[in-house]
Amino acid sequence: MAEKLKTLRLILGDQLNHQHSWFDDDQEKVVYVIMEMRQETDYVRHHIQKVVGFFRAMRNFAEYLSAREYEVIYLKLDDKQNQQDLEKNLKQLIEEQHIEKFEYQLPDEYRLDEQLKEICNNLHIETASFDTEHFLTQRDDLEKFFKGKKQLTMEYFYRDMRKKYDIMMVNAKDPEGGKWNYDKSNRKKWDEKSEIPHEKGFRKDVSDLVKLLEKEGVKTIGRISAKNFNWPTSREDSLKVLNYFCKNLLVHFGDFQDAMHTEEAYLFHSRLSFALNTKMLSPKEVIDSVLDYYYDHKDEIDISQTEGFIRQILGWREYMRGIYWKEMPGYRRTNKLRNQNDLAPFYWDANTKMNCLHQSIKNSLENAYAHHIQRLMITGNYALLTETHPDQVDEWYLGIYIDAIEWVEMTNTRGMSQFADGGLVATKPYVSSGSYINKMSNYCKNCHYSVSKKKGEKACPFNTLYWNFLDSKREHFKNNQRMNMMMSLLNKKDSEELEEIRSRAKAIISNPSDF
Repeated sequence: MAEKLKTLRLILGDQLNHQHSWFDDDQEKVVYVIMEMRQETDYVRHHIQKVVGFFRAMRNFAEYLSAREYEVIYLKLDDKQNQQDLEKNLKQLIEEQHIEKFEYQLPDEYRLDEQLKEICNNLHIETASFDTEHFLTQRDDLEKFFKGKKQLTMEYFYRDMRKKYDIMMVNAKDPEGGKWNYDKSNRKKWDEKSEIPHEKGFRKDVSDLVKLLEKEGVKTIGRISAKNFNWPTSREDSLKVLNYFCKNLLVHFGDFQDAMHTEEAYLFHSRLSFALNTKMLSPKEVIDSVLDYYYDHKDEIDISQTEGFIRQILGWREYMRGIYWKEMPGYRRTNKLRNQNDLAPFYWDANTKMNCLHQSIKNSLENAYAHHIQRLMITGNYALLTETHPDQVDEWYLGIYIDAIEWVEMTNTRGMSQFADGGLVATKPYVSSGSYINKMSNYCKNCHYSVSKKKGEKACPFNTLYWNFLDSKREHFKNNQRMNMMMSLLNKKDSEELEEIRSRAKAIISNPSDF
């Protein structure tokens, strides 16, 4: 029997999977390494809560492994031997530890995937890569599923996943309740009567990490309460958030998943995305927990609440990851609408008279969080209507949200939000005037502008920008059947009204700080 090689195993910051098979095999001559690096803190300007959340979760994971007698090397950001670069640190450790084999789990970001391939090509020892054992699909499953098809319709992929994993199915063909999708039941404005329980919080003291970032000069955005950090940073925390969601929030999740309110940062949302994207929880165990609770409480919880949540995890999350690996690396440069404008300065400080943007950006800066409709129909909607360059939109979304990792952020930003892929993910752009925002929120109630006004200084800027966008992009949408109705309404506007729209839109786009 061949003697076992001394092996170094790399664990990245979003690979905190306690249930990985690595930890079940023979640990003789195995060393694990986890690193805090400037390479990762500096490739985009991150929210301070994002950096702190990752570092605390990484440290907790290292402590978990060490307590179970796995050999772990943990490089803190200010360790003298930390060279702040993945390749340099690995080469140094391989030499110091007399490593004979290097192993890693496949990264979820293209840039790290390429970097690790390059590193392995330059190493003079044996190397091997492994699946993260987290997702319910392989990288290329989506590409195989849609091979030969013109449109990559998420709904068909989602139905296939339901069948494949026997989730909410009566038999091999038919869904529970007779419907695959209850999306039409998931579009209610919060009635302010259905009581929203306080989010599951932790009040952790992360002062040491905040001081570390200050000392090392790491540039961040957003705010943090150093003694009251509120995100899950261990598997134990993550399971508590999952259980809390099932018991307290699932009952109204579907109804109000698209709703927005000035006094409610989270409404009935689960706050599980960070735990999932760091792999402290697996999608399968989240789905199973939600389903178990639903089946035990069917007299209290409607199927629409549960299906609405399952669709996000089993459908959209897996679908977006598949799109990412199918379309990269070209996807990061897509700009089919040829938008060239700068992101409005108020995205960094929330200083705008438009209440919907003020509230959504303020929430993002304070909590490193906004739910999908705030991201899609407020901040994303405005960025698209003002024809902002998708690179700048990408950079903002990737930095500001605690759950933002490129595979999920970029596909949602360039595909779903900015229509930069020309319709690969979304069949039409997700744009609206102020009426949709008013329908789904109370933002318009105390706004400086009037959502009902279409003209004049007090008219909601979204009303002006919406028609200007359609006018500006006529050529792009002339053959899009889903845009026919809106384009025909645009064509009915006379030249005087159109000129007025163009003039005001130009003022808004040129001087965003005035609005």
